[in-house]
Amino acid sequence: MSLPVTVKRLGIRAAYRALQVVWLVTRPRKQGVKCVLTDRDRVLLVRHSYGCRDWDLPGGAIKRGEAPRHAARREMDEELGVRPPHWVPLGSVAGRNDHRRDTIHVFGAQVGEGPLRLDLGELLTAGWFQRDELPEVRPLAAHVLRHTLGRAIDAAAHRPARRAA
Repeated sequence: MSLPVTVKRLGIRAAYRALQVVWLVTRPRKQGVKCVLTDRDRVLLVRHSYGCRDWDLPGGAIKRGEAPRHAARREMDEELGVRPPHWVPLGSVAGRNDHRRDTIHVFGAQVGEGPLRLDLGELLTAGWFQRDELPEVRPLAAHVLRHTLGRAIDAAAHRPARRAA
């Protein structure tokens, strides 16, 4: 039995706030993934239910001992219910976020406009945006998009999405 969405969101927000305090004191090094999911010239962006609620790339933390590509697959399946067959590594970016020292591994995948199954505890919404009409996004997402979007779309053009019938 799953928790009601409101209860799950409150729990996630409280945990995130507590982690921000821990990160302020410990300044940890963390690794995560961001995914540039495309459908031709469109990009999928999400709004998280915790932290900054601006548009962002979907992604998440890498678990201890987990390979970045596996983390990308796991996070996209958990948060969006998508399982692209082909992932293209697009590089990594380093920076500071919420007092953490983050290394973000970026992957691209062509997913097509199939149905999404949002984890409504973690995500408020998701939306497809034209490459040249992206909304304002979080600074880290903007940096990632500037440096990887063209490569993600070019790579996806060579691997067409498989659509469910």
